[in-house]
Amino acid sequence: MHTVLLLGSGGREHAIAWKLSQSPLLSKLYIAPGNPGTALLGENINISVNDFEALKQLALDKGIDMLVVGPEEPLVNGITDFFNGDPQLQNIVVIGPAKRGAQLEGSKDYAKAFMRKYHIPTARYQSFTVDTIEKGYAFLECLKAPYVLKADGLAAGKGVLIINDLSEAQVQLHEMLNGKFGKAGNKVVIEEYLKGIELSVFVFTDGENYKIFPEAKDYKRIGAGDTGPNTGGMGSVSPVPFADEVFMQKVENRIVAPTIKGLQNENIRYQGFIFIGLMNVEGEPYVIEYNVRLGDPETQSVLMRLDSDLLELFASLADNTLNEKECRISPQTALTVVCTAKGYPDNYEKGKIITGLELPLSGKIFYAGTAMQDNNIVTSGGRVLAAASLGNTIEEAQTISYQTVAAIHYEGKYFRADIGNDLI
Repeated sequence: MHTVLLLGSGGREHAIAWKLSQSPLLSKLYIAPGNPGTALLGENINISVNDFEALKQLALDKGIDMLVVGPEEPLVNGITDFFNGDPQLQNIVVIGPAKRGAQLEGSKDYAKAFMRKYHIPTARYQSFTVDTIEKGYAFLECLKAPYVLKADGLAAGKGVLIINDLSEAQVQLHEMLNGKFGKAGNKVVIEEYLKGIELSVFVFTDGENYKIFPEAKDYKRIGAGDTGPNTGGMGSVSPVPFADEVFMQKVENRIVAPTIKGLQNENIRYQGFIFIGLMNVEGEPYVIEYNVRLGDPETQSVLMRLDSDLLELFASLADNTLNEKECRISPQTALTVVCTAKGYPDNYEKGKIITGLELPLSGKIFYAGTAMQDNNIVTSGGRVLAAASLGNTIEEAQTISYQTVAAIHYEGKYFRADIGNDLI
């Protein structure tokens, strides 16, 4: 039996908590800081994901034997090293890579150099700082539009710009290197644009063996038909119809296996998830980015389809039995629709009372930017909640998810009405 501490407060963490709570191996679940949805599944503790000393005290006080890290920031800040390096904590299984492994997400430049070194297919690129900005302008002139600019560090999913005009791309390069994204933009990766369809593949690994979780497609832009600014994600679908057996075999052979091998060659101890953002370019997979944790809102769809015991898979890291475990996937389609606050992804409103959450819905509601206020659940973030469902077809899952969305009410509710349409 396991006493688990889950870090995070978003829709991804609610979905992970929901899946963990189904396991007969779970004795107690704590979530720090959690949200009103995770509070229904375990005990929320109001500690920041980056307050390592307070998390240590909590782990000791509550007899925690497993730490599941939801968001990327504490991983990049070294929480795994902190736990593994402390004699009082080192017997706790941590789901999430050490700081060196987390650089795959923490630095776009590091990730691109890793891909180049291990011959993992990706777009050609160069990296620039304020001192080499003139070379950056020249490199842009060598590329064809549209131009892809990526802040090197963590920018909360907002640090990638795709620009059609050369002079505008040069202006944005200047702005990024002069503080547009804070420290995250001290270095900027410019890469060639890959034309194709995006999808995400999730790999769970003990550092040697791995299990490939269901793939998913997410919808980044705020507006229908992929228009408007980028967001943290407006919805997701799994499986992805074009990711057939042939394509996924290419992904495993050319990307997943070389990535795991590369981590071993670099002597990086990596236990947890690798989220591989891919582009399908005429049937050939290319890596756009690595993340070192599960994605949001892909997790909501992926875990709807996972028929295996998630906690059992996590616990296998303690005794090196991952290769003996089975990763069973439902053949059904999962579809998730995100509801946001008015104004998101720019300045948005908070504190709006949410109703309809108690209705007997056939879809599942995962809470994200929500809080308790005077015994009401209110909006507290840009992405407020997600409606997820399983169906035998995309259309069936769509119907259930959008019925769930329709039942939820709060002032300024916004959602995309076309999640999954492009795959039908």
